[in-house]
Amino acid sequence: MKQDPQNAEALIGLGHTLSALDRVEEAKECFGKALRLKSRSASALCGLAWIASMEGKFDEAEKFLRRALEVNPDCSEALATFADLRRMSADDASWFEQTQRVLRMGLPPMEEAKLRFAVGKYHDDLGNFSQAFEQYQRANELRKLASVPYDRKARVEYIQDVLRLYTADRFSSPNDGAVDSARPVLVVGMMRSGTSLVEQIIASHPLAVGAGELLYWGGVGQKHPEYLRRSIPEGAEARKLADAYLKTLAARSKDAERVVDKTPSNVDYLGLILSVLPHARIICMRRDPIDTCLSNYFQDFANAAAFAMDLDDLAHYYQEYNRLVAHWRSVLPRETFLEVSYAELVTDQEHWSRRIIEFIGLEWDSKVLEFHKTRRTVTTASNWQVRQKIYSRSLGRWKNYERHIGPLAKLKGL
Repeated sequence: MKQDPQNAEALIGLGHTLSALDRVEEAKECFGKALRLKSRSASALCGLAWIASMEGKFDEAEKFLRRALEVNPDCSEALATFADLRRMSADDASWFEQTQRVLRMGLPPMEEAKLRFAVGKYHDDLGNFSQAFEQYQRANELRKLASVPYDRKARVEYIQDVLRLYTADRFSSPNDGAVDSARPVLVVGMMRSGTSLVEQIIASHPLAVGAGELLYWGGVGQKHPEYLRRSIPEGAEARKLADAYLKTLAARSKDAERVVDKTPSNVDYLGLILSVLPHARIICMRRDPIDTCLSNYFQDFANAAAFAMDLDDLAHYYQEYNRLVAHWRSVLPRETFLEVSYAELVTDQEHWSRRIIEFIGLEWDSKVLEFHKTRRTVTTASNWQVRQKIYSRSLGRWKNYERHIGPLAKLKGL
């Protein structure tokens, strides 16, 4: 970029990188500059559409996508992104016809996968469930071509090590070096279990801020696997980890009394987190296991979750996840760990919103009941859903796909 600041394609690439790093304003600036340099760049327009959708400006995002398709009617990125902006309807028949034409032309596998996920959503929104499943299945098979396979044995061994290391005795007395801070609120669970919804509810409180999905604890786990499997950090090591995390939260807000980290995979690291930050609060989402797994299978995670591309792998991963959560439920101090049922939250919004706010130590504020009006950037796949009033239509969604769920049927009742 420094060598060629007038290179529109380089700016677009940088914009995507910055988006992935949650540096939204900088990404928007890159896409905007690229468009000024190259006014008919469909890629720049798609980038601006994605930023607008993260900001909750869905009408503006749609305008950018329509401009992109005027520039390039075969732009698979624009067609795929369009489906994520709202519920599709029969009025979108022309969009569907356009996607079919582009698919018939032939696309590179990963571009085809992205568009197949979008067509799957179109059929799902219209109630064409068999056609939807066919598209999702094809999309996932394509994604597997570029993904490292899910390692079931490694997952089982990892869970075993965590359970062996982080026992109830470990939390019976303070850890030397632990830091006393109540700012962190970690919302965890399976992906697609309602973590974004709970973050949005809390972030609607005047004294709280949503930080989105932070990579901090995953990075610690990669750098120091021994903290998860063999030895708990103490003393200076513990303080260093806690202080660095609090600094990460402070970068999101210096004033908020509570900062929400809604990284679902932090469920793997709860023992480590509470050993160095014993006053952090953990909210663990629980959703019907088959609904959860199907929602994972239907979501394009762009190779970030290999287990989500195969129903057998999903069933295995969920069983291990369930074993881990049962362990946390039994060993973590009760005042630090709250399980929230997604079904109960969407059917009794005020009751559970009050419980959540009380659990994290804040006074009740009715603004949290109007979470869908809160203006903030949401960078996860749920950026459309969390800006709608609470709804229950996704409960029992799996029944529409009962003939297709195969290995997920064993998860009933978990």
